[in-house]
Amino acid sequence: MTNEKRFLVTLQPSDLQFEQVSALSLLQSALLAGIRMPNSCRNGTCRTCLCKLSTGEIAYQIEWPGLTREEKAEGWLLPCVAEARSDLQLEVPGALRLREK
Repeated sequence: MTNEKRFLVTLQPSDLQFEQVSALSLLQSALLAGIRMPNSCRNGTCRTCLCKLSTGEIAYQIEWPGLTREEKAEGWLLPCVAEARSDLQLEVPGALRLREK
């Protein structure tokens, strides 16, 4: 029996959606679904992918991503090193579909 739960991630204002794939970051899951989110380093340091969590819960794949405590408290996150722990809504103005499903 697998313990693999998939969560739906909705990006605003584009209303693009993708499923979080187990063990992949939000950014990797989006790319797999043909959705580009702003990114560069993909390791939680450059902050190019910085976006805001509107609803839902995430967990980080690394101990301390490049965010201040205040930014975390305000809902900012780095999707290159984060995974969904529930359905999410993210504010990602630069998101776009790379290809049709």
